[in-house]
Amino acid sequence: MKGSTYRRCSCRDPKTGKELGTSCPKRSSRNHCTYSIRQELPPRADGSRRSFARGGYASLKAAQADLDHVRALLGLAEPDDPEGVQLIAEMLSDVSRDKLPLPDVEETRRRLNAGQDLMGSLTVGEWLDRWLAGKRIRKSGVIRYETDVRVHLKPHIGDRRLDRLRVSHLSEMFTAITDANAEILEQNTQRRTAVEELATVPWKGVENRARRTAMKAAIDSMPPFRRVTGPSTRQHIKATLRAALNDAIGQQIITFNPAAHVEIDPVRKPKALVWTDERVARWHQTGEKPSPVMVWTPEQTGAFLDFVAGDRLYAMWHLIAFRGLRRGEACGQPWSETNLDRHSLSVTGQLIQDGWEVEASEPKTDSGFRVVALDDDTVDVLERHRKQQVADREEWASAWVETGLVFTQEDGSWLHPGKVTDLFERLVTASGLPPIRLHDLRHGAATLMLAAGIDVKIVSDTLGHSDTRITRDIYQSVLPQVGKNAAEATAKLVPLQRKTAMEEAARKAAKAAKKAEDKAKAEARAKKKGKRKKPKK
Repeated sequence: MKGSTYRRCSCRDPKTGKELGTSCPKRSSRNHCTYSIRQELPPRADGSRRSFARGGYASLKAAQADLDHVRALLGLAEPDDPEGVQLIAEMLSDVSRDKLPLPDVEETRRRLNAGQDLMGSLTVGEWLDRWLAGKRIRKSGVIRYETDVRVHLKPHIGDRRLDRLRVSHLSEMFTAITDANAEILEQNTQRRTAVEELATVPWKGVENRARRTAMKAAIDSMPPFRRVTGPSTRQHIKATLRAALNDAIGQQIITFNPAAHVEIDPVRKPKALVWTDERVARWHQTGEKPSPVMVWTPEQTGAFLDFVAGDRLYAMWHLIAFRGLRRGEACGQPWSETNLDRHSLSVTGQLIQDGWEVEASEPKTDSGFRVVALDDDTVDVLERHRKQQVADREEWASAWVETGLVFTQEDGSWLHPGKVTDLFERLVTASGLPPIRLHDLRHGAATLMLAAGIDVKIVSDTLGHSDTRITRDIYQSVLPQVGKNAAEATAKLVPLQRKTAMEEAARKAAKAAKKAEDKAKAEARAKKKGKRKKPKK
């Protein structure tokens, strides 16, 4: 196809305003004109002509280099590949129109062979929007992804080209998030200090009222209280980006996922700790929990269940405490999946929160769908609960809301998971027991099962964990007595000569002590007998 370089003069006639072109008197000067190139491109699908044109080159050498570059790009597509020819032609046409730099030949060859976008102008933000629009998961999951994208990913890396995203860019993003955390903590401290100082200013008196007004104005001008982006959230941000970029690789838009290689602080999940007597005493002194995840002992669990025996939702607390259902699973458990005759229930759904709204959903993972065995006592508790629910239905008559769920509000409507948590916390406080979260009641059920010697696989299946490693990681701590019994059993497996010698020495010492005791008793008896003899006349 035709292509050429040529000189061009931009001088214009001062009278007519037209370009002088070849009639310019300065055209013969070496540095007066610039050079331009034009290369014919393959015609469009409708047969219309198009070309690549560019000017402003200072030298013929520079113009010829770009013309050779354009021809090299045209040569990437084989003549018997009409689709490739059209893709290259469209790319060069767009580059010419938008005055973009000529793309690298080898990079374009790689993109063409991989079936990727030749221009590579898609930004990270544009791809994330496209990726979110195509997600077909439950609403709460999409909301979580959308939050990561809106709050963190798009503000930091949204304007970067997707194909040029590097690990260093992500490291800079997470560094910026960490720096922002420090600033948020400082601003929160300043606002908290100001609020506490305001609380000390009396209401009465002109001067005090003026001071309070000034202080309130100062507080209003401060940034509001904000939450920092913790390690778990940072890991979730990384996971969101990694998933989005993996999909981009799957669609052959990019070939490298930098989110898979960026290093950030690991998340150390808190271990479940048991409320021992020592920890309870410390809590009474300081009011501090030893760990975010605390578990009651069997005695403490029993004391709580005894305390709430008269509560309308006692059966729910009982079921979570012994069988470890999640809050949403308990709230969404239907009677149709609860077979008391066979001592089992099937977990097939849950109630979840979207903001403050409640909606029904399936379990998050396949392992969430499971059959949970019920003991005799739990069956009896659920039987009594069902009888009470029948009585409530009759009392409410036509106002009863038929949801078919095991645990409901007084009128039969859905329980709000958030309100269930609030109720549980109030009951724990009223009981005087050390504090745990509602989810910790589930942790307690797992700990009790492990302490009872139940195989970890059965415990994992009952809880709905996808892997027994999750069960082991969370519940490494067990009840104190179980740990002591395990230690004693372990110690008895090792025969120690030192221990045998010590036992023999102790036996000999005990024998000598017994001999000395017997001798002392004999002497005492003899002495007593001597005193009883009558004196000779």
